[in-house]
Amino acid sequence: MKIDALIFLLVACLTTTIGCSPFKPASRAPAGKDLPEKFSLYTGESKADTRWWQSFGSVELNHLIATGLTDNLSLQESWARLNQSRALAAQAGADRFPDLTGTAGAGTSRIKSGSGSSVGFSTYSLGLISSYELDLWGRLSANRQTAALNVSATREDLNTATISIAAEITVRWLGIISSRMQKELLEKQLRTNETILELVQLRFHNAMVSALDVYQQKQLVENVKAEMPLVEEKEKLLLHDLAVLLGKPPGANLNITAARFPELLPLPSLGLPADLLSARPDIRAAGKRLEAADWQITSARANRLPSISLSAQAGYGQSELDLLFDNWLLNLSASLTAPLLDGGFRKAEVDRTRAVADEKLAVYRDAVLEAIKEVEDALVSEEKKREHIEGLRQVIDTAEVALEEAGARYRNGVSDYLPVLTQLLSVQTLEKNLILRQENRLATRVSLHRAMGGSWPTELSPPDTQRVSDRGLPTAVKNPGP
Repeated sequence: MKIDALIFLLVACLTTTIGCSPFKPASRAPAGKDLPEKFSLYTGESKADTRWWQSFGSVELNHLIATGLTDNLSLQESWARLNQSRALAAQAGADRFPDLTGTAGAGTSRIKSGSGSSVGFSTYSLGLISSYELDLWGRLSANRQTAALNVSATREDLNTATISIAAEITVRWLGIISSRMQKELLEKQLRTNETILELVQLRFHNAMVSALDVYQQKQLVENVKAEMPLVEEKEKLLLHDLAVLLGKPPGANLNITAARFPELLPLPSLGLPADLLSARPDIRAAGKRLEAADWQITSARANRLPSISLSAQAGYGQSELDLLFDNWLLNLSASLTAPLLDGGFRKAEVDRTRAVADEKLAVYRDAVLEAIKEVEDALVSEEKKREHIEGLRQVIDTAEVALEEAGARYRNGVSDYLPVLTQLLSVQTLEKNLILRQENRLATRVSLHRAMGGSWPTELSPPDTQRVSDRGLPTAVKNPGP
């Protein structure tokens, strides 16, 4: 009997290789055949796999992003979802192997004799039960393949989130620098306006100008003072955003010391639009989900065919433990099940999975087109912002010359103070706009790197969950009580 049991288990294990399904999905045509040959600005072979933020040459930014990639709570959620997906894949793969369940029992009985006396005895039992479904049509293998592809897609979702977190940290960091530069500019403008106000007041006391000139210049001083709180507010809010991105509470000391924008290097190597198919993790995720949908069709089609299940049961029962292995009973059985009438349920499931595959195909194609659009948008935006900044610098130079001329005419009594006030306000507004446009151009470069994707997130390891379990949370959250 023991030999028969071994034969049964051997046959069951060998049949795990049966899952070569006649419904195996056919390979799809590559999506790159309809893509444009190159981007509007071709700069050579792509190098999107590099950690692009290092091109800004800031040790501070490198440290911030390194912290965010380990401590960001959204990324920790993504790692947890990846672990869930891996567990589901392990469950799907378990159906391809026989299961084995152990059983045990014990009982006591008493029998009353005709003389009125009773006799008691104990019974014991121990057994094993195993069952296995032969993967004749590859349904189980298709389910396992689907689960494995879902794991890969979930990992690509994590990679996408990682790229987004690095970009968001960089954008917040640039915004903080911009706010500080604006504040410094406002303080400089305030000192200039107060100096001019003193000169206008002196001319007023000497009866050289009217009180209107004094009030107009004083209004400009108050206007600069009124803008200061808004710039400070923006900096504080950006610091709060950055703290949360780093997995810290708002208000945490981040030690941000940068006060000037980093130097913007020439455009990175973009490669070809077809390179995005492998460089963008969101496209890779969409491709994995499309492939998983094709395998779901295989599973649904195989489920309409008959299935064979094997089962085995071995056990013993004996009142004496020393006879444990003398009375074994082995049962082997096989069963064939085939769907006959199900009201069209299984056929409808095939139709549904095919519709899901069509949906995933549209999602994949849309992801490809959207990726190319994002790269092209970033290229156009940066080029036009560069031209705008160059033009803005020329406008500032012209406005400063006009301000000097208006001031000279005012001092010589040729004109009133209004042209001076107008030109002074124009110059100061243009100076502030220049900082904002420089920030926007740098943010556009970040968008370009984000759109190019890269495989560098695959090198990251899961965070230490014990180290970040409750760090930075208020005491009331750490100890919620009963």
